Parts: sequence; structure tokens; C-alpha cells
Amino acid sequence: MSQKYTFKQKLRYYFDNTLSRGTSSIIMWLAVVSLLVIIVFGVVYALSGINMEGEEGMGIFEAMWQTLLRSIDPGTMAGDTGWIFRFIGLLITIGGIFILSTLIGVLTTSLDEKLEQLRKGRSAVIEENHTLILGWSPKVIQIISELIIANENQKKPRIVILAETDKVEMEDTIREEIPDTENTKIICRTGSPLDLTDLKIVNPDGARSIIIISPEKENADTYVIKSILALTLNPKRKEGKYHIVAEIKDEENMEVAQIVGKDEAMFVLSPDLTARITAQTCRQSGLSIIYQQLFCYEGDEMYFKNEPTLAGKTYKDALFAYNTSSVLGFKDTEGKIHINPLPDTKLTEGDEILAITEDDDTIILSDITDYQIKENALIKTEPKSSVKKERNVILGWNKRGKIIIRELDEYVEKGSEIDIISDLENTEEIERELQSLISNQKVNFIHGDITKRAELDKNDITSYDNIIILNYYDIDIREADAKTLICLLHIRNMADKKGKKVNIVSEMFDQKNRELAEVTKADDFIISEDLISLFLTQLSETPDLKKVIDILFEAEGSEFYLKDAEDYIKLGEEINFYTVLEAASYKNETAVGYRIIKYAHSVENNYGIKVNPNKDEMITFSEGDKIIVLAED
Repeated sequence: MSQKYTFKQKLRYYFDNTLSRGTSSIIMWLAVVSLLVIIVFGVVYALSGINMEGEEGMGIFEAMWQTLLRSIDPGTMAGDTGWIFRFIGLLITIGGIFILSTLIGVLTTSLDEKLEQLRKGRSAVIEENHTLILGWSPKVIQIISELIIANENQKKPRIVILAETDKVEMEDTIREEIPDTENTKIICRTGSPLDLTDLKIVNPDGARSIIIISPEKENADTYVIKSILALTLNPKRKEGKYHIVAEIKDEENMEVAQIVGKDEAMFVLSPDLTARITAQTCRQSGLSIIYQQLFCYEGDEMYFKNEPTLAGKTYKDALFAYNTSSVLGFKDTEGKIHINPLPDTKLTEGDEILAITEDDDTIILSDITDYQIKENALIKTEPKSSVKKERNVILGWNKRGKIIIRELDEYVEKGSEIDIISDLENTEEIERELQSLISNQKVNFIHGDITKRAELDKNDITSYDNIIILNYYDIDIREADAKTLICLLHIRNMADKKGKKVNIVSEMFDQKNRELAEVTKADDFIISEDLISLFLTQLSETPDLKKVIDILFEAEGSEFYLKDAEDYIKLGEEINFYTVLEAASYKNETAVGYRIIKYAHSVENNYGIKVNPNKDEMITFSEGDKIIVLAED
């Protein structure tokens, strides 16, 4: 049998429900109470004829007006006369004080709640055409810094960040690390990128690109993949395609990531990419500076541009067509990227030139027709192969070591050796696995402590062709960086004492430790998370660069090399860079810059590296100087 409720209970239930709806309901009830007070006491004044001494009775509307004044301003009754009139006025004033104080309390509480909500970053973002960053890690600061530079020529650029980190904490970190954001506005919101409701806050449908940051925790790839699923499988998603860029840390997860992302997401496999770069840079002093410059918006970058006037002309014609931009290749009408094609390759209508230039609007055809090429300065010989027998060493060990050794195997001649010095125990299984991956190198494990000077002296570290220092992943980040730093300082000191030049590439986790380790030496390339941040940023702005990156860091095809200038032009001759272009084209190579060896340790002169020089500027090369080229080997 259903229970029957009294009218009082039902009225109380209705009253409680309306109060629970929030501030607006409370204000409504206060308004009702105020109206009742005004009506009741107005009627009392009007019907009773009560007024101040010597005054006649009031009409209903005048009585209500006097009641209203006394309820909102206690000072109104100061001039009242007549005790009955004063007493009724006092009751009205007390009721007014109660109503106003309650209203003030409600508004104050509501305002505090709103401010707290804003502090938590839960308000919706209505930006359009913004860059959306999902997640938070040390990479975010580098990404924002690069985007700010890239946005300098954009109108009202916006960066929106959604992460589980506190909004105020994110804003404070950004403000501390990047005091000047120039014309870019940065908006932070707190929420989970895996939650559809939270994602709605940052308007992913209106974003021009989405960067998903891999978190610093276990199963980071699972987090990234779930974030992509939350975007692509959202039943209320936009009809068009997203442009998503994300980092994957484990090669085994790449296949499922590509299945989930389909043609809406592109991925940077960070361990593999970093290993490929390590394999290339450890063998060539200064190559790291070139990569930093090309993938950092602070210098000259790579852009595509359709140039109808070059249709029907050759790739060599395109090389000479620009004075302040350096052509690397082109993208054909089917989307295929051609890096350093043969000089006589014909360009067709719709092909897009790939060039190094200052900005996306500076790829401008030159009106120079006489290139002032010095024929007598050209060295027209076959290109020399960089493949040779090498004896390299890896100090320390982590999971990237296998990938580095596998990549190095593509660049060295059969009969090469690579020693691994670390404190690993029971290395037989790793050694067998490595030997199954390579064919040109012999792997030797040597047990030792890389922080001990005696161990480094015993193994004559400076006698190796190339030295790679890897961090340990199974210890604290600070301790791992400390080991790398100590090892690096020992090797530098040993090399200085022996007067030997050594190629070193080292890995560090913490940006501050990296800065501590850096000295004016281009050889000491420090691998860090910044490199992955640069790639993610570039791909978010120019998606087609993904194919370019894949080609440049593959052992097959053309890559960047620093080759002896004396193999291209006669030393001591004053020439322009058009002459260098001509010399490189004879070897089926593309020249994009040079290195002056006397500035190899000068920070102010970018360690002697000059990428994308003005081609009509005169220069004289000396012994030891290098030409930066794209070549097969």
C-alpha cells in the first residue's frame, strides 16, 4: 500500500528540490519572500492608515514603495515618527536585512564556486583553428616554444592544452619557462583526454591539428592509443578528418596504433627515430647541428611549394632557380616524395618543390640568370663512398642500443666491430640476438663501470672511431644522467690530453643536465626529448614532412653528409655557392650548405655550419672545410 503524504510534506519536498538546483533557485525564493514582505506590509500600511505623525494614510502603491525602501535601506527609517509606524518599519527593516544578507552570502558563495571552477579549468573553449595538445610532460614546453615561433606570421594563433594536471600548475610552468608568448594565446584546461565529456571542453572538432603527448609512465602507448580512440570513435565527432600527431614508444604497439589512427593520425616511433639519428650523427661531426636547425623553427626549415613555372624543367634547373632557398627534392602529383633525384629528372605540372627556406612564404624564384660558375674551380670526380670498416663503442646500455647497432650495420663495411662496455651481467642472450640482426659488425660485450677513469683508460676509449654514451633506464633519472655526465667529462679530458679528435654522441634525460654537459663542441650531440618534440611540432604544422623524415633517416636512399670540400672545388679559390651546386650535381648530389672548420668550436658562428646560404655570396674554402650534401652514401 502506497504511503500518503501531507500537504506540508509535499510542500517541503518541493521547496528542498528547488533549493538544490543552485544559486538561481535560491535567488528566486528570496525574490518571492521580498515580494511577499512588500505586499503584506504595504497592505497593512494602506488598510490601517498608519503613517508618521501629522501625515495622512498612504495609498496601496505608496505604501508598497515605502516598504521597499525600508527593506533595502535601514537608514530610511531614521526620520520616522510615531511609535507604531516605527515598530512596523523596524520589522520591515529586519526582514530586509535578513533577505539582503542571505542574497549577499548566496552570491558570494556562487562567485567562489565559479572562480574555483575556472581555476580547475572546466569551462568550455570556443576557439577555432587552434593547435590542441592532449597530455602533459616536459615535451610540452619545447612544443609550445616551437609553435610560438611558427605562429609569428599567423593572425590570432591559439594553443589549447587538455591534461590531468592542475590548470594553475600548467599555467605557472608555462609562464616560468616561456615568459613571452608573443602573439600566441595559450589556454589550459584540466581533464582527461580519454573522457569524451572532457574532450568536448577543448573543441577538438575545431582544431587544425592535435598533438598527443606520451605520458611519463608505464604503458604510455596505451594512453596514446586510447586518446586517439576517444577522438575518432566519438559518436558526435566531426564529419571531416582529424590531423593527429602522436608519439609511440614501443615498436610492437605501432601496428595497432596505425589501425586505430587510420589516415587521421601519424606517429613518431621515438626510440627508433632517435636510434637512427644517433647512428648517423655519431659518424659525422656537425650533422646534429644540421638536424637541429632544420627541425627547429628558429632557423631555416623545410617547406613545400608548387611552382608552375618549373613544369617541364629539370631538377637541376630547380636547384639553380632560387637564390635564398635550397631545393632538396620534390613531391609529385601522386604524393610521392623524391629526395635528391637525378639532375636530369623532369618536373611536371602539379609537382611541389621541397626546399629549405626561412619561412613558408620565402620560397621565391630568383631573377639571376648568370650564375657566375667558375668552371676551373670544379672537381669533376666520382663521389667517394663513406662506407668503411669502423671500430665503434657503446658506453652504457638500454633498449635503444639494439636499434642503434642495427642501424649502424647499414652504414659500415663488413668486418667492422662494436664494443659494448657496461655493468650488465649475463649478456650472452643479448649478444646472440644482436648477431642475428646484423651482418657487417661483430659485437663484443665488455663488463665495466663507465664512470671509472681507469676502466676507460684500460679500454683506450679515444682509439674508437665513434663513441656513443647511453643512459641506463633501470635507475633514477638523476643518477643515470650523472653517470653519463661523468663518463662524458672523462672522455673529453682524455681526448684533450692526447690531442685527439673524437666523435661523441651522448644521451641525457633531463634538460638541465643536458645544458650542464654542453660545451662548445658540435661533436658532443646530446640526445634528449627535445628532438621528439621538434618532430611532433613540425608534423603538426606540415604533415607531408613525415614522408621526408622517413626517407632522410632510412639507410637506403639519400641522407645528409658532410664531405670534404676539396672533393668538390679547388681550395683557396673565391667562388659562390652556385659553383658548389654545380660541382655536387656532377656527382648526382644536392649541396645545401657548408662547414668552415675554423669555426668548429664557435657557438656564435653556429659551429661553422651554414645551411641554405645565399648562393651569390662569395666564399673561399680551406683544408678541412666540408660541403653539406644530400647523397646516397
